[in-house]
Amino acid sequence: MSHVATIDINVTDLGVLAEACQRIGLELILNQKTYKWYGRHVGDYPIPEGFTIADLGNCEHAIRVKGDKNAYEVGVVKRRDGKPGYTLLWDFFDERIVQALGSEAGRLKQSYAITAAQAQAVKQGFRCVEQKQANGSVRLVLTK
Repeated sequence: MSHVATIDINVTDLGVLAEACQRIGLELILNQKTYKWYGRHVGDYPIPEGFTIADLGNCEHAIRVKGDKNAYEVGVVKRRDGKPGYTLLWDFFDERIVQALGSEAGRLKQSYAITAAQAQAVKQGFRCVEQKQANGSVRLVLTK
């Protein structure tokens, strides 16, 4: 079955996305034009807003689980709303990609947020230290 949805994340920097992926055992493959999913839309889940059935499975880049060539992938596609950046499309019916991304892609969203914040802090001349908290959150300590 096809369950293609978007991941609620504002991706504006592919370098940050690549590093965020690497942090959690994924890899960004630049210029990969398709991503693995069920392979056809069967009408059991709504198509993401701004996309058509023909768009599903197509992308500018893809995210894959390192070491698992059979796992579904995430498609990195240009946003359809005219704003800069990318939308992430994925078929969450494959447990391997769900496990790698975390519940509702939470691991990827957290990793991207941390990586983006660190990159911005360094650009502004801060030293950034990451502290993992007992509850799974991450605290960034910035000093000049």
